[in-house]
Amino acid sequence: MGSPQAAVEIVGLVKKYGAKTAVDGLDLRVDAGTVTAVLGPNGAGKTSTIEVCEGYRRADGGSVRVLGLDPAADGERLRPRIGVMLQSGGVYAGARAEEMLRHVAKLHAHPLDVPMLIERLGLESCGRTTYRRLSGGQQQRLALALAVVGRPELVFLDEPTAGLDPQARHATWDLIRDLREDGVTVVLTTHLMDEAEKLSDDVHIVDRGRVIASGSPEALCRDGAENSLRFAGPPGLDLTAMVAALPVGAKAFEVARGAYRVEGDIDPQLLATVTAWCAQHGVMPEKLTVERRTLEDVFLELTGRELRA
Repeated sequence: MGSPQAAVEIVGLVKKYGAKTAVDGLDLRVDAGTVTAVLGPNGAGKTSTIEVCEGYRRADGGSVRVLGLDPAADGERLRPRIGVMLQSGGVYAGARAEEMLRHVAKLHAHPLDVPMLIERLGLESCGRTTYRRLSGGQQQRLALALAVVGRPELVFLDEPTAGLDPQARHATWDLIRDLREDGVTVVLTTHLMDEAEKLSDDVHIVDRGRVIASGSPEALCRDGAENSLRFAGPPGLDLTAMVAALPVGAKAFEVARGAYRVEGDIDPQLLATVTAWCAQHGVMPEKLTVERRTLEDVFLELTGRELRA
């Protein structure tokens, strides 16, 4: 089988604002039909990159193709095929929520069912409320509805759950998963690492205008890291004998009296080996947990922990 079709393909993108280079030779690919998260600290260049893809800004160098088209030169052909959720703005302040959603739906040939979308995103109680009087969370949900109502092939979501309560957040996640099931490509920017980890097929971490890491959340969390298995048991276990039974490279420590940590390539086989060794030696491993790096751990390791302006 050939490689998946690219919904977004960026090669050597450069974007400058006066003397400042915001995007510095960035390469990025989004496969069609996937959910892809673009992560980065403030000022990393991710927003400028997405705005070039959406056609809101022109590149100063490099090549950008979105659904096979140049966003700058082919904007009229591209716009009907994509949905864009901005973090703020883009909606008439005096328009009523449902009125605006129905208006946008009529601009498309085969829109989603508006009442269904209103119910799905919990907007029933504010359908007649003007945009300016909506709460921040309601504005976010309306912006998401406006981005997807036209059944786009590709949708860009900027911080889609910022300011939402847990129920609205999970409803948004479910909608994003449904979009992927329907073959829609989703590109999202978010500062919520658990959101990216739960939703994304692929993650691109951007810093100082370049992509510094790419891969699935699982691969990024596993790459270069030794995850650990922890359990409690009788103090003074013969760890030399335990390590001899484990795969080559695994290590075991008694980190505190009766508290043990096994490090290495934590997979089902290693877990089974540890529990089998404990059973052979009459040990009941209590509080057994598998710990691994999270996407937030990876993000901080790659971009640093200092605050960004």
